Amino acid sequence: MNYEEIKRLIDDMGEAKIDELSIEFPEGIKISMKKNKAPVMPPKVAESVQYITVPEKTEQKVETKQSEKEEEEEEYKIVKSPMVGTFYSKSSPDAKPYVEVGSKVKKGDILCIVEAMKLMNEIESEFDGEIVEVCVKDGEMVDYGKPLFKIK
Repeated sequence: MNYEEIKRLIDDMGEAKIDELSIEFPEGIKISMKKNKAPVMPPKVAESVQYITVPEKTEQKVETKQSEKEEEEEEYKIVKSPMVGTFYSKSSPDAKPYVEVGSKVKKGDILCIVEAMKLMNEIESEFDGEIVEVCVKDGEMVDYGKPLFKIK
């Protein structure tokens, strides 16, 4: 047996579902292989749990802030990024932005461009209304689902 045949045998053993193999050739060559399987250890679990008490006044403040935030979100319609890419507010560096705070938009109007893999994807408004906030800066990376605009 040459080196290439032995190497191929080892590779085949690694891909096979068997754990042990022994071969004896008529020329007197013996090959024995055994897979080493390390025992799988379960992940460690935290041994102690700490509890933190929060004063009631703080909880009320948190609830108030959350309810104000929910009311604010209900008041605005949010246009989110449909993909990961780079946000551009205008079609070219010397052009005007598609929209700015205070711009009136209709459903289907182009709001911005998100560049993904050298492709310029025009993002259109899903709502009629007025741009209240542009949530990202020109040239900023955006993730899928990141808010781009708030429309009232």
